[in-house]
Amino acid sequence: MELLAGALADSVALLAGAWNPPTRAHVELARAALGWARRAVFVLPRAFPHKPLEGASFEQRTQWIRALAALHPLFAAAVSDGGLFLEMAREARTLGARRVFHVCGSDAAARILGWDYGPLPPIGQQLDEYELLVAPRPLPFAPPPHLRARVHTLIVPASLDGISSSEVRRRIRDGEPWRHLVPDWIASEVEKAYR
Repeated sequence: MELLAGALADSVALLAGAWNPPTRAHVELARAALGWARRAVFVLPRAFPHKPLEGASFEQRTQWIRALAALHPLFAAAVSDGGLFLEMAREARTLGARRVFHVCGSDAAARILGWDYGPLPPIGQQLDEYELLVAPRPLPFAPPPHLRARVHTLIVPASLDGISSSEVRRRIRDGEPWRHLVPDWIASEVEKAYR
């Protein structure tokens, strides 16, 4: 894991994503995660396990997460060599984090718990190395009973429902209003990247 901005702490909440583009919801998720961890880290994997890099360039995305990290003294930004939560958690531990959370929505949590990890440990063993902070999207996530101690609900404003990177891209493509969904200071860069 390569830090781009800020520093890690003994407890970190990793917000891993494609940042295609960042949204206001990402910022609010990071703020909410600070109730659980001493640092919220926007993480861009060098490779994604489930999708190719499309849209904005990798360099543009690193600039965006650096800008997100500048919004709060407890935010940071990093690039991860691994694309899976387990790999990112291990990378964060090598930089001194002792407690690692991954922040995601309930839709992503369902995918994570049902993912075929092949030769890697099953999700129950992986959650010995990190915990999940799950935001309702739109409904709360109910983990299986044996994982409840490692999967926590992240309380976020209901107004975040419906804000997503894919919705921003769709609105740009269809000529609908979208600027209110992204942080003001990256709107012009987002427009250049997707028009």
